[in-house]
Amino acid sequence: MPEGHTVHRLAAALRAGFGDQRVRTSSPQGRFSEAADLDGWVLADAEAVGKHLFLAFIPDASVEPGAPVTRYVRVHLGLYGSWTFAGDEGFASAHAIGAPRVRVGEREEGLDGGADGGVVDWRRIVPRPTTRLRIAGAHGLADLTGPTACEVVDAAGRQAVIDRLGPDPLRADADPRRFVDRVLASRTAIGVLLMNQDVIAGIGNIYRAEVLFRARLDPTVPGRDLTRGMVEEIWEDLVPLMEYGARTGRIVTTQPEHRDIEARILERSRGTRQNGDEDPDVVPREKSFYVYHRQTLPCRVCGTVIRSADMAARTVFWCPRCQSVRSRRATWTREHPAAPWALAERP
Repeated sequence: MPEGHTVHRLAAALRAGFGDQRVRTSSPQGRFSEAADLDGWVLADAEAVGKHLFLAFIPDASVEPGAPVTRYVRVHLGLYGSWTFAGDEGFASAHAIGAPRVRVGEREEGLDGGADGGVVDWRRIVPRPTTRLRIAGAHGLADLTGPTACEVVDAAGRQAVIDRLGPDPLRADADPRRFVDRVLASRTAIGVLLMNQDVIAGIGNIYRAEVLFRARLDPTVPGRDLTRGMVEEIWEDLVPLMEYGARTGRIVTTQPEHRDIEARILERSRGTRQNGDEDPDVVPREKSFYVYHRQTLPCRVCGTVIRSADMAARTVFWCPRCQSVRSRRATWTREHPAAPWALAERP
């Protein structure tokens, strides 16, 4: 399932491609009939809250975004959802965001009548039958397939979703005290709490495993056994790590000096795909993680075999030596901060 940084990246791509434009909306699959009601409206904004995406539509540009008439398309990608993009040169920074998908138009080479493998005119690309929502603007289009949720809500419905979510480390309006207080009041293991979207929004299995390694913390420790400083440290470490992910489309949690040590992960049949895997200049996935998908391999830091186990129906990964039951904040993230490299290329 795409983690929160992916949805923030997606929101930025949709704002850049369609923001303040009158767009055409349709549901080739037929399962999102409300698309017809929004056809010809202006896409005023796209925002991410945890793993939820909200697209704000207004009837025309004279309407103030957020006015009572504003309608929001709420999308949750779930395990299989993805947006794919096609358009004029420079229209989109990535051809697909979400679960791995082939490029829009990849199988429609014959649409432009060319048999030489030429580039297809995006205006002539026929949507796949599984396309839940297509948005088309002046310079490109975006197709949504396979989401868990795709619905129209009003302002009250949008706010109801936001109110039940924990703070999102990538949002400027996030209040980390809500996260800290929820953790400290709970008997539940910190490894479970980090995956609870009501506690903290946008964290998935990779960030959960990796931030607990960086905090040197055993995932089974109950939240109430931690100190305020320990929980604040988790939040402070997540912010630059997730900002890096939102900017690059890749989860990387390893310090540069550790990336060449035991540079291996245990791939699944399809591998742990990330945006930019084909780019030789990015940090490759086998160098990106400390513990995620590294069970039975030596820890990059201490050499102990990484372990894995089921935790609340998901697999958790940890180093039994580096991560322990502790009662005070470790010094590791202060000695190995993420911000200097994670934010180094931030505009």
